[in-house]
Amino acid sequence: MNLRDSWLLFALGSALFAALTALFGKLGVAGINSNLATFIRTVVILVVTAGILSLRGEWSRPDALPWHSWVFLVLSGIATGLSWLCYYRALQLGPVSKVAPIDKLSVALAIVLGLVFLGEKPSLPLLIGGVLIVTGAMVIALF
Repeated sequence: MNLRDSWLLFALGSALFAALTALFGKLGVAGINSNLATFIRTVVILVVTAGILSLRGEWSRPDALPWHSWVFLVLSGIATGLSWLCYYRALQLGPVSKVAPIDKLSVALAIVLGLVFLGEKPSLPLLIGGVLIVTGAMVIALF
């Protein structure tokens, strides 16, 4: 397996950086408006992503992208922004050890959405894993 092109490597990277996001976000949002914290985070993400695109020479003309990509990327951006606003407010109000696992219910929700709207095929390990994620989040939230 070519690690550079492995979805698993990038998924593990995503998990690591999401964990750091929770830790740094909890520390950064202390004492400031959570919406302002989200804005600052967004600006940093824009700068970092623009830098990566520039270094790799991956810029494209916006009008060359298909319209459906624009629609779904705009919807994804709106969903991301709303998620971050909720996440930072939750971090401000609650402990990171509870907020982050509850946030990861998004994994179980993504499984359901993939099955329902994208026609992905369920498997026993997928269903068991999804149930375990929901169960774990409930245990963390309630106890």
